Amino acid sequence: MNRTLDIAPLRSFVAVADAGGFQRAADALHLSQGAVSQHVRRLESAIGRPLVERRGRGSRFTADGEKLLSLARGILALHDEGLRSFGDEARGPIVIGSTEHAAAQLLPHLATTLDGSAPRYGVKFRIDRGTKLRESFATGRIDLALLIGPADDPRATPVGDLALTWYSAPGWTRPRRGDPLPVVAFDNPCALRDRALATLSHHSIPVAIAAEANQLAGVQAAVSAGAGVALLATLGQTPEGLVPRDDLPRPKPLPLALWTRQGVAPAVAERASDALRRLLTTPLLTEVPPHDFVLAKGA
Repeated sequence: MNRTLDIAPLRSFVAVADAGGFQRAADALHLSQGAVSQHVRRLESAIGRPLVERRGRGSRFTADGEKLLSLARGILALHDEGLRSFGDEARGPIVIGSTEHAAAQLLPHLATTLDGSAPRYGVKFRIDRGTKLRESFATGRIDLALLIGPADDPRATPVGDLALTWYSAPGWTRPRRGDPLPVVAFDNPCALRDRALATLSHHSIPVAIAAEANQLAGVQAAVSAGAGVALLATLGQTPEGLVPRDDLPRPKPLPLALWTRQGVAPAVAERASDALRRLLTTPLLTEVPPHDFVLAKGA
């Protein structure tokens, strides 16, 4: 039988599932959409059955495609773990992805915890938008990902809730009742933006988006300049130049989960999730220890 399931096509196939389409998978893998499509066709040729079928303007996996997806995840996990098993020199750093919301308060302590439990690896951070983090996680470029949202996936472990607080500039005055509340928001898609607007809508407070930014620094700068209020996750640490507001509806917290890539040592994932639960229960204040950061646009 001269048929093989090559690693590159399998990785593209899994990326299509996790990123939500051929083009997004291609972007995540830094390939052309044609290359990803060719990878899927190679798998279909090896299997001898269609794996993806068109539905309207989109596509979905066939039953055989779903079966191969499950097998592909296992094959890739074994492949990647096999490469990492050849001594300390083959080990790369543990890459932790996070949005800016959780980075400043959570990552320093998480890094310290992992330095003690996995000293042979080292720790590297990736700060990015949630959508980009999910794509990087799906393609294996991130080992642990701190993601806001429900943990309805076997790779996700709930670690707690992010409390949310309204902030404004000192001296900022709320508009009269009935007038739109100026809100500074992150660019879509953003869980904090959605929660802010939903909270105000639930209390029948009209809203006007006064400013938008794709990074935390931009949001804080606009609020500090008096453009409006913003909903932020700060773990009790008031950003410099801002003040918390207690005259606005209290929002529900956002669930936070730790996503663990297949192949990461279980002890490392368990130590990380335990540390995050403790931090979310009793946040600690400290400076960020020296570690490698990769900062990307977005929050």
